[in-house]
This record gives sequence, structure tokens and C-alpha cells, in this order.
Amino acid sequence: MTITFIIIAVVAVIVVFVISAYNNLVKLRNNRENAFADIDVQLKQRFDLVPQLVATVKGYAAHEKDLLENITAARTAGVNASSIDDKIKADQQLTSALAGLKIQVEAYPDLKANQNFMQLQGELADIENKLAAVRRFFNSATRELNNAVQTFPSNIFAGMFGFHKEAMYEIEASQRAAVEKAPEIKF
Repeated sequence: MTITFIIIAVVAVIVVFVISAYNNLVKLRNNRENAFADIDVQLKQRFDLVPQLVATVKGYAAHEKDLLENITAARTAGVNASSIDDKIKADQQLTSALAGLKIQVEAYPDLKANQNFMQLQGELADIENKLAAVRRFFNSATRELNNAVQTFPSNIFAGMFGFHKEAMYEIEASQRAAVEKAPEIKF
């Protein structure tokens, strides 16, 4: 009788532990997905703002057709992206294209003085700051999930239940050199 009770108690503890580990992994995965949903909201605002920005710039920089087409193509790729990885890639392409726009804007003093452009640029800067914040939150949520998936003993159950290490939101290798370069300041 005592041995039966001990076996039942041990099995019950193991079952409770497995359920707890599984529920924790699910919460962490959902937290990561929620974090990306925040990025999605900011990307949507950014994608909605880009056509207005492009239209304003077109009036001043008609010969910068390739740059504006790259921005439009990157925006379209972002709007049409369905998976988290596709959205991350499209966002990186748009970020790169918008960086090119910032460089070209320096050549147009009238454009920089245009009220509509300045308002759009301010809104875009605000969205970029919000995107940076939600990306950090997403990476934090991803790190928590990855830690749970890779540490003992939850890694045993993670594999059994199909949880795996997820990708962080990082810049592409092609953009790394530009990011690591010190900014050029002109007066």
C-alpha cells in the first residue's frame, strides 16, 4: 500500500511538472507572438506612411526614380509578407531603402524645408523609434523562449512538444558594416 502510494505520488509530481513545463513554453511562445504583433502594428503604420512620403519626395526628386521604386517595392513586400521571417526580411529591406532616401534628401534643401515633408519625416522618425522599442521587446521575448527551449529540464519537453529555438530580430550581414560605421557629422 505504501509503495503504491509513493508510485502514484511520484507519477503525479512528474505529470504536474510536465504540464507546468509545457504551459510555460506555450506562454513564452505566445508572448513572442504578441511581441511580433506589436511590431506588425508599427510596420503597418510605417507602410501606410511610406506612399505619402514617396509622393511628397517625387515632386522634388523626380530623377531619383530608382530609389523611390526600391522604397515602394520594399513596402509592397512588407505588406504582402505572411510569416514572421518574411516580415522581418521585408522590414530590413524597407529600412535600408529609407536610409537611402535620407541620404538623397540632403541634396534637396527645398524638400527639407517643405512643411508636408517635415511632418511626414517627423512621423516616420516617431514610427522608427517605436519600431526600435518593439523590436527590443520582441528580442527579449524570443530570448526568454529560447532560454526555456534550450535549458534543462524544459529542453526535454520542448523537443517532445515541437518547440524549437526561434530567430532573433537582427540586421542582415549586408547591413552590418553600415551600422557599425560611425556616423558622419557635417556642419
